[in-house]
Amino acid sequence: MIEDVRGQLRAHRALFEVIESDLSPRIAEMAQLLAETFRNGGKLLVMGNGGSAADAQHFAAEMVGRFKLERAALPAVALSTDTSCLTAIGNDYGFDLVFRRQVEALATAGDAVVGISTSGNSPNVLAALELARERGCRTFGLLGKDGGSIKAVCDLALIVPSSDTPRIQEGHIAVIHIVCDLVERALFG
Repeated sequence: MIEDVRGQLRAHRALFEVIESDLSPRIAEMAQLLAETFRNGGKLLVMGNGGSAADAQHFAAEMVGRFKLERAALPAVALSTDTSCLTAIGNDYGFDLVFRRQVEALATAGDAVVGISTSGNSPNVLAALELARERGCRTFGLLGKDGGSIKAVCDLALIVPSSDTPRIQEGHIAVIHIVCDLVERALFG
């Protein structure tokens, strides 16, 4: 087991070296655009399924609460948290529309909408981002593998280049933390 632990940690380090070399400019750009969104009175809507839903909640909580600095709350909503909404939409319209319907209700031009998908192919995330783009929102993807079909509807796609879901999720949460830190410092110094 010890060698398995070491092997997983080596795989984590190797992926993070790729993230550092390939994604650093995109991570900084995402933070800059998100800070601009908040500065201009926009909000953040973020979504994902399963572990990505947990990451979406984490992202929204860091913005509404705080990351490191004592500061004003920032408007952010995780679209995976309202079980009544999710089950009503899923029952009446189908699971593929659980996020799209919420984007229809909540998103306005100038907002930022982030979809998190380790496969890059989650149909419900794709449908929501398509509508968000039509509405004049900035669209972002935290994706895995090759970015899948979702990358095409993102103004900015950050693709963690791995096919191993746990490694992709580790990359996503690191990106989220870095973005939260940069946004906070950009807005509240």
